Amino acid sequence: QVQLVESGGGLVQAGGSLRLSCAASGRTFSIYGMGWFRQAPGKEREFVASITWSIGTTNYADSVKGRFTISRDNAKNTVYLQMNSVRPEDTAVYYCAGRPSSEYRYWGQGTQVTVSS
Repeated sequence: QVQLVESGGGLVQAGGSLRLSCAASGRTFSIYGMGWFRQAPGKEREFVASITWSIGTTNYADSVKGRFTISRDNAKNTVYLQMNSVRPEDTAVYYCAGRPSSEYRYWGQGTQVTVSS
């Protein structure tokens, strides 16, 4: 099993920045890729960004492209989401997820990000 713990959420003003962290523990060698997802009140959970663990290939949702950056520190088993130029519509609970293959199997508990206008 893999355990994921997010941190770094909070309240930020529109136009500001925030960095989320996701620390992985357990059978981390089984992880192929990591991703960030978010869910706003009354909405479906949506993909934000992903990164492959070994090579570091990244992928982003169009809504965050150019503003958010996903990165990883293999030595610390940690994935980050740097959020710049945040907007009120970025307000959501952000979840970290890990996948051993094509499907995300491991999920964190989520961290709240609130952007004030």
